[in-house]
Amino acid sequence: MARRSLGRQFNWLWAAYAVSAYGSGLGFGAFPLIALLALDASTAEIAALSAVGPTVGALIALPLAPWVEYRRKRPVMIVMDLVRFAVMASVPLFYALGWLSFVQLLVTSAVVAATKIAFHAASGAYLQTVVRPDDLLVANARFESTNWSSIAIGPPLGGAAVGLFGPLVTIMVDAVSYLFSAFALTAIRGREETPRRSGGKRLRADDLLDGWRHIMAHPGLRALFLNNMLVSGLVMATEPLLAVLLLRELGFPVWQYGLAFAVPCIGGLIGSRLAPRAVARYGQHRVLRTVGALRVIWLIGLVFVGPGVVGLVTVIAVELAIIFSMSLYTPVVATYRLEQTPGHKVARTLSAWLIGQQAGIALCTALAGLLAEVTSPRIALAVAGLAILTSPLLLPREPGPAPLAHEQDGDLVRKSV
Repeated sequence: MARRSLGRQFNWLWAAYAVSAYGSGLGFGAFPLIALLALDASTAEIAALSAVGPTVGALIALPLAPWVEYRRKRPVMIVMDLVRFAVMASVPLFYALGWLSFVQLLVTSAVVAATKIAFHAASGAYLQTVVRPDDLLVANARFESTNWSSIAIGPPLGGAAVGLFGPLVTIMVDAVSYLFSAFALTAIRGREETPRRSGGKRLRADDLLDGWRHIMAHPGLRALFLNNMLVSGLVMATEPLLAVLLLRELGFPVWQYGLAFAVPCIGGLIGSRLAPRAVARYGQHRVLRTVGALRVIWLIGLVFVGPGVVGLVTVIAVELAIIFSMSLYTPVVATYRLEQTPGHKVARTLSAWLIGQQAGIALCTALAGLLAEVTSPRIALAVAGLAILTSPLLLPREPGPAPLAHEQDGDLVRKSV
């Protein structure tokens, strides 16, 4: 069956996403590696790097949400790409000058986290202008597939590059990828109207909180939001724990560490491709409930990772099961979330969602890091694996309402995608 074309504008948007995703895949886990290998950071410092940076970034992104909402989305994405390039490129520059510090990594992590939230909020809102509503799930599945393919290819190459040249080279490649993403976005043609704003131009408190109000007032979105905060927080909290466990305690080479996260991404390619077919066959709600529960039962397996080939295979098997489930689940959630959001609230809702996710990751990572410091990384992994088993209780019990069509300022707004 021929691949369905979603149009030239979507292809350029997809290309911009792909080039930055592959750059980030190459630099996957680069900050903890730099802190560990170049700055000899402690377990608590590595956990703090993964927690404090995103937390501060989420706070910075809070006032950016209404700013993104009421501006043309393509220029916002380009600006965010250029800012990410500048701050990422500063890391190897400061290292070469002998000025790199742990504080520098924290600041860079915070700025990257804030600009990432603003970029994805803008791109989610912009997507509705370049694809038809019926193509939303297909478009989200392609983004998801690209994400996992970039992680499958990037970490092994990044691990090899780190082994040959040190961790700073992957940061530089990641920085340059944002430049290419900005160039791809400039190739999109077509006039984008500036969103109209009621109530004047001044920023109001309602603008900052409107995304959360929409999520919390909607039973389905509220349940999925809380579930996402818990699951993403606990899953991502294992990244620095595994870095310490595999690299420091079990003595895995850096290339094997990258391989352990790259091979399972094959499951991401398969799961994301199956998402539209699964929804067509079983329905959106059933996929959300079933796959949302299945994706969390595997994390406890990381507790049993040991040295050598058996340990490497164990990590790969556990990550494969998690990634397959999450890649099938994520495009369905993204589609549902945007279908249930009014067009004039998309950027603020996506920002609220991403800020909440960052907060969950930061909190869980900080707690896991402290627990690992007091006990051990393996015990912290066990606690995360057990805690995540409670997350299916937060999944929505009833099917959500039909996709919305909205009125804004008297004009019919296409149902949100």
